[in-house]
Amino acid sequence: MLDKILQWDRDAFVYLNSLGIEQYDVFWSTVTKFPPWLPLFAFIIILFFVKFPKREATAMILTLLVMVVFVATVTDLTKNVVARLRPNNDEELNTLIRILRSPSGYSFFSGHASSSFSVITITVLFLRRKFKWVYLFYIWPILFAMSRVYVGVHFPIDLIVGALVGIISAWLFYRLYGVLISPYLRSDRRV
Repeated sequence: MLDKILQWDRDAFVYLNSLGIEQYDVFWSTVTKFPPWLPLFAFIIILFFVKFPKREATAMILTLLVMVVFVATVTDLTKNVVARLRPNNDEELNTLIRILRSPSGYSFFSGHASSSFSVITITVLFLRRKFKWVYLFYIWPILFAMSRVYVGVHFPIDLIVGALVGIISAWLFYRLYGVLISPYLRSDRRV
């Protein structure tokens, strides 16, 4: 069963990667990096401070940052335990695919997917009652994850599992915030 899933994963990756068009290489090579997304992060921080009191916004952002460290740690530990080669480093595949980036390290699961989905999911959970359009922020992790196939560095399962880890981590940290932090902020307001 696992062999069939891994074979599907490889076949799906080769197919999806082969859909790449040279004219879009610059776009996808840019989308796959963090710096172009910094204005989005700044905008998210501004939204927190616009819609919540300063202490609450600060607590939410600190929760988000601790979650990012948690997700990065889980991702790195998993990559080192599973030790799955990236497609660009797999000798059976790298002659069949388009490679625009050549990171070393392991593939399973995607840190780009886990981190971006965790950041956006917790942002949506915090802001969904303030802005109905906040779900549009999911455009970023979807593009970010898709770019990893396009540039030749992640299999689809790496991205799916990374996204699930990110979403579950965000939900966990949102719940922890609601239980451990939010009650103290509310009690401070009553005093």
